[in-house]
Amino acid sequence: MKVMIIGGFLGSGKTTAIRRISRQLSDAGKRTAIIVNEIGEIGLDGETLKSPGIITEELTSGCICCTLRISMQYTLQTLEEEFRPDVVIIEPTGIAFPGQIREEIEVMGLSELSFAPVVTLVDPGRFGTEAKEIPKFIETQVKEAEILGINKVDVAPAEIILATEKMLAELNPEARILKFSAKQGDKQFEDLLIHLALPGIEKPSQDRKNSIEISEVSAHSVLYTLKSCKYNPEEGRNFIEESLQAIRDRVKEINPDFIGHVKLSLKLPDSMIKGSVTSSEEAPQVEFIPRTNERFELRLLSAITKVPKNRLTGIVEKTLEEKLNESNVSFEKKEQNPHGTITKISGIMKKSENGLTDIIIKK
Repeated sequence: MKVMIIGGFLGSGKTTAIRRISRQLSDAGKRTAIIVNEIGEIGLDGETLKSPGIITEELTSGCICCTLRISMQYTLQTLEEEFRPDVVIIEPTGIAFPGQIREEIEVMGLSELSFAPVVTLVDPGRFGTEAKEIPKFIETQVKEAEILGINKVDVAPAEIILATEKMLAELNPEARILKFSAKQGDKQFEDLLIHLALPGIEKPSQDRKNSIEISEVSAHSVLYTLKSCKYNPEEGRNFIEESLQAIRDRVKEINPDFIGHVKLSLKLPDSMIKGSVTSSEEAPQVEFIPRTNERFELRLLSAITKVPKNRLTGIVEKTLEEKLNESNVSFEKKEQNPHGTITKISGIMKKSENGLTDIIIKK
């Protein structure tokens, strides 16, 4: 069983890269499994990565390099026994240290285990801001990599890409630096697949670090079940874009230079619409994923630098519920309380005579 660890800070393009890699491996006849680690209580990327012939497992509510080690070991052992994959791709949360994850797996006692080179992806459009916002954290992610992937070269200016490459080479002169667009799957991205086929090199053990503490990131996730969703695909796109824009602008009032990731997905009958924002200056990016869904759901995962968690929670939930109210959509919100149990809150929106929206809450 070969393990590929594809790391990188929040919003660096890990999910897009892994989706493309897993499809190519599956098409080549490799039994492929993916482990997705989300820092929030509710997973989102696992839904995006689902594909025929590919097993996807989600680990939520923490980081596998410091707080979810036992969950990761159980998941790997179960996959080994029941699915016997040729390749396991691990997508850590964006605030994980990929090298630390490899060290943890090496001592788990799994049979016939090998590693591909550890990869850290970088978004050149944000790398300078990342190094300024959380310098020690970003430095650790970069130094632990064997391959540094400068992603999103299709949208970043050439001078920014060159400056990022220079900075990365100074931080980790031993790593191989590749430049590509995972979204487009260009020739340079094919080079990444070639290098992942090679064996990784074991690095000296590092001092253990708590990535959650060092990252200075607050996270919050929420799931709404939509009881009467009447959105068509274009209305769904507008809902995603407007919600993300509103969240971005409200977060900017607290931290004008925030980086991180706000991911929002909407399940409609014949598709899933996924949108994201990764910095204070970025416009929402939206994509359609063809898929038949039996349930209509709205999922949000947010992880932002230097914004208090209670403020982040208030912003994302207030924004989404305002937008749902405007559409007269009835919903049920599921969230995890401090004791670890799931509570449900249903909201039914009604227009009152004065034109305001009332919410009837039922627990």
